[in-house]
Amino acid sequence: MSSCSGVAIVPDPVFTATGTPGYSSAILHAPGVLQVRKRARSVRVHFAAQACAVKTVEGMVQAQPGDAILTGVNGEQWPVPRASFDRRYVPEGETAAGADGRYRSLPLPALGVCMTRAFSVVLADGVSHLQGRAGDWLLDYGDGNLGVVAADIFVRTYDQLD
Repeated sequence: MSSCSGVAIVPDPVFTATGTPGYSSAILHAPGVLQVRKRARSVRVHFAAQACAVKTVEGMVQAQPGDAILTGVNGEQWPVPRASFDRRYVPEGETAAGADGRYRSLPLPALGVCMTRAFSVVLADGVSHLQGRAGDWLLDYGDGNLGVVAADIFVRTYDQLD
């Protein structure tokens, strides 16, 4: 019969998006927090016709009718709530605003923390969960939304402002 060694099991941290404007105090005051900015990048977008679940790199995320579903350069997909999408992306070329097509991300500031251990994020819908690994970035967009960006994608798509 084995005995417990007395090692404390500490759960991975969980961050919760509020859905209300402003930065999360948990991220704003986190050790190593940096100001970052997403580079202007072109992405393919289609808008959800009905509620659906989108398999992202970090987990399953619910999308509501009208939400934007983006496809990145590696084929990865992620949904963005429509109100947030309209503040963060502009149509490119022949694409009309609100129509499926190509959009360019605006170079907006955010707060980022490179996480040293696994973590999770509960999105503002209260249902969708993202899983991050050590080395991934936890992002706070300042609009009540949080995100997880894999380390390799972060270095290709964000600039550190600090």
